[in-house]
Amino acid sequence: QGHIAGFLHLYPGEEAVAVGVLHAAEPGDYVVSTYREHVHALVRGIPARQIMAELHGKKTGISGGMGGSMHLFDQDRRFLGGYAIVGETFPIALGAGYAVAYRKLPEAVLCFFGDGAVNQGTFHESLNMAALWKLPIFFICENNHYQIGTEIHRHSAITEVYKRACAYGIPAEKADGMDVIAVHEAAARALVRIRAGEGPQFLELETYRYRGHSMADSGSYRPNVELNAYQANDPIAAAVHEAEYPYPGIEAVAAASANSVTRFADHCCQEGHLDDATVERMRREVQEEVADAVTFAEQSAAP
Repeated sequence: QGHIAGFLHLYPGEEAVAVGVLHAAEPGDYVVSTYREHVHALVRGIPARQIMAELHGKKTGISGGMGGSMHLFDQDRRFLGGYAIVGETFPIALGAGYAVAYRKLPEAVLCFFGDGAVNQGTFHESLNMAALWKLPIFFICENNHYQIGTEIHRHSAITEVYKRACAYGIPAEKADGMDVIAVHEAAARALVRIRAGEGPQFLELETYRYRGHSMADSGSYRPNVELNAYQANDPIAAAVHEAEYPYPGIEAVAAASANSVTRFADHCCQEGHLDDATVERMRREVQEEVADAVTFAEQSAAP
């Protein structure tokens, strides 16, 4: 509809990464994100209204309408911003980590980046310094396989990104970025080690974005069979696509695909935490919150 100007980099397919990692973090931890940071901001607690208003460039946005899609920032929640330059998160996180270590505080710095950033000089320089000074930084690679339109095996000599960390003596692990529980468990382990004074940790989360690099990118360079294969293992979209009121039962959702929503719903139902009525209520609340955020953004004043 033309309400949002500039580039907009969406996150469908990668939700389990932001949710799993950030729920393992503490409120006192710092978060440094990329230009694909909207879900990180939501999970961190920034209200949907302020995020949507920022996307619309309005005064009520979290950055006063002056940052836009790629520069959400919230000092109170220690959300140190989204950054438009590939690889820019590393030195920002390094500085925050140095400040935490210098003051001997029990905090961690979460540094998100994509697979395309690991060939930047800042990646190697920052990992070296973080390891040398044993800084409390958690490096999190959101490996969605594509650096804009270039598949990882075409731009990286090492396609398993976590193996790069061994050059700096940084403990590294790889986990399923489509499984929110697996993500949460791996992130929690790493953060325990950081808080114990063991220095930086590295986690590669293999995931996939369903849209193009940005709204201006059709994503036509990717074969449909690949996209369809990953969507069949979708953390959210497949289950939502099947959902019509009344919300289908657990059996119907499970039959849709083996996605992370199904895995998590099964787990919650088996533990007695969730039922069909609760899922339907949550889905309705989400739809109402998004609609409210859009209305708020459209009615807000310009900076």
